[in-house]
Amino acid sequence: MRRGLKPFPARISATRPRPLCYSSEAAPGPLFDSAIRASIEKGCPQKALSDYKLLLYAGALRPGRATLWLVLESCRESVDLKTAVETHGRAIKTGLESCGALARSMFRLYLDHGCLQDARLLIDRMPTLGSDPVPGNLMIAAYLRNGAFGEATQLFNRMPARDLVSWNSMIAGCIRCLYPKEAISLFCRMISSGIEADGFTFSSMLSACARVGALDLGKWVHSLMVDKVVESNPILSSALVDMYSKCGKIELSRKVFDAVPRTDASVWNSMISGLAINGHGVHALEMFSRMQVEGVMPDTVTFVGILTACSHCALVDDGLHHFFLMKLCYMIEPQIEHYGAVVDLLARAGRLEEAHETIKAMPMEPDIIIWRALLSACRTYGRSDLGEVAIKQMAELGSGDYVLLSSIYSSAKRWTCAERVWKLMKDDRVRKCRGLSWVELGGKIHEFKAGDTWHPESGSVYRVVDGLMKRVRANGFVSTPGCVAMDLLEEEKEASLFCHSEKLAVAYAILKTAPAMEIRVSKNLRTCGDCHSWLKMVSKVLSRPIIMRDRVRFHHFEGGSCSCKDYW
Repeated sequence: MRRGLKPFPARISATRPRPLCYSSEAAPGPLFDSAIRASIEKGCPQKALSDYKLLLYAGALRPGRATLWLVLESCRESVDLKTAVETHGRAIKTGLESCGALARSMFRLYLDHGCLQDARLLIDRMPTLGSDPVPGNLMIAAYLRNGAFGEATQLFNRMPARDLVSWNSMIAGCIRCLYPKEAISLFCRMISSGIEADGFTFSSMLSACARVGALDLGKWVHSLMVDKVVESNPILSSALVDMYSKCGKIELSRKVFDAVPRTDASVWNSMISGLAINGHGVHALEMFSRMQVEGVMPDTVTFVGILTACSHCALVDDGLHHFFLMKLCYMIEPQIEHYGAVVDLLARAGRLEEAHETIKAMPMEPDIIIWRALLSACRTYGRSDLGEVAIKQMAELGSGDYVLLSSIYSSAKRWTCAERVWKLMKDDRVRKCRGLSWVELGGKIHEFKAGDTWHPESGSVYRVVDGLMKRVRANGFVSTPGCVAMDLLEEEKEASLFCHSEKLAVAYAILKTAPAMEIRVSKNLRTCGDCHSWLKMVSKVLSRPIIMRDRVRFHHFEGGSCSCKDYW
C-alpha cells in the first residue's frame, strides 16, 4: 500500500512570485471562480492552477470554499497532488476543512493517488464523511484492491451508516481474499439486519458456497432468489450452475441449466466446466456439440473447459483435436490457459516429453502454473530429472514448488536431494501452503487445518481418525509414506499422514452425522495419494459415499473405488 503525502503541508516558502499586473486588493471570488470553471471545462486545469497561484502569491486573492473546491477539482484533473495537499493545508488554516464538498473532493483525490492512510485520516476526522456511507464504501473497495482485508473489516465494523453497497463490497472482498466462511457470515448478518440482497449479493454468495462446497447454504441462497423473484441474468444463471457443480450435484446443475435462457456462452461454459471437474468428460464434449447445434458461439473460456474435461478423463486425442479446432474453425487464438491445459493433458497421460516440447514451442512465456503441471506429473511418474528442469524455471519466475520437488526425491528415496530442497526452502523463507478442508453441517461451515488442534472437538475427531485407521488397516489399507517429503522413520511418516486436513474433516462429519448420510468435503489443495487411498477404503468399510473436491477435481468415493479411477 503506497503511503501518500501527509495532508498537513509544510509552511509555504516565503519566496513568492512578484505581482506583475494584479492590484493589491483581493480579486472578487465569484469572478475568479468563473475563470477557473471555464478553464476546467475547456480541459485546461493546469492554466486554472497557474492563475490561482499567481493571484494567491501576489496577495490578490483570498480563496473561499467555492474557490478551494474548484482548485481541488483542477488538481484532480491535472493529477497535481502537491498543490492539492497545499490547498488542503490552507483549508485547515482557514477553518474550512469541515466543508462537506471540500472534504469529499480531497478524499477522492487522496484515493485516486493511492494515499490510503491520508484518505482514512479524513474519514476519521470529518463527521460529514463518516456519516455518509459512500466514502466508507470507496475506502473499503480501495483497501480490498490493495489486499488490506484487516483494515477493510475494521472500517466496515466502525461505519455508523452501512448501505447495500457496503455489504456487497465486504462480501465480495472476503471471497476475493479467500475468506469464504467470513463472506457467508456477513451475508447472514446482512439478512438479519433487514438489508435486501440484490443480484450482485446473490452472485457473490453463490461463489462463496461453491468455494467451500456448502450445498445446503447454496440451496438456501437459491430459495431466497426465488422468493424475492430476482430477475435472472447470465451472471446469476452461470453462478447457480457453477455452485451446484462445485458442490458435486451435477444433476442439479443440469436442472438449472435446462431451466434458464441459454443464449449467452457463459451459461454453457459453467455447465461444461462443471461436467469437467466432476469427471464427466464425454458429457462435456456432448454439451459442446449441443452448444454448436443451438447456435451459441464458443469463446476462449469454453475451450478451457473442454480441454480440462479431456485432461481429467484421459481423452488425449479428443483434447488435441479441440485444441487445433479452436483456431481452424473458430479463429480463436490459443492463450496461455489453453496451452496450460494441453500441457496438463499430455503430462497426466504420462507423455512428459511431449508436454515439455509443447512448453518449449509456446508463442508466449510459460507461467508458473504450466511448469507446476509438468512438475506434478514428474512426481506421479518418478521423473526427477525433468522435475529439476521445471523447478529451475519456476525459481526464475520468482516461485518454486519446493514441496512438490522434495516429494519427487522422497518417493525415489533420494533423501540427500530432498533434504537439500528443504534447506533451500528455509534459506529462501518459503512457507508451505497449509492444507485446509471444509465440511458443512447444520448450516455451519467447519474448517480444519492440517494437524489442527484448535477445533473445540479435536480430541473426539482424532479418536475417530484413530478408530478408522484400525478398521481400514484390518481391510488391507497400507499407508503411503512416500507422500511425506522427509527422511523420517516409517512410523513418523505415518503419523504425519494421520493428521491431513481432509481426514480430520471426514472424521468430524462421521462424528456428527447419521451412518447412512453422504459426506461432502472440500479442500484447497490437491489431495495426496495416501489420503485418496484412505478415503476409498473408508467409503468401503462404512458403506457410505464420500464426495470430496480438491484443487483439481471431484472425487466420488463409494464401495472402495473413486470416480476419478485414480487419475487426478
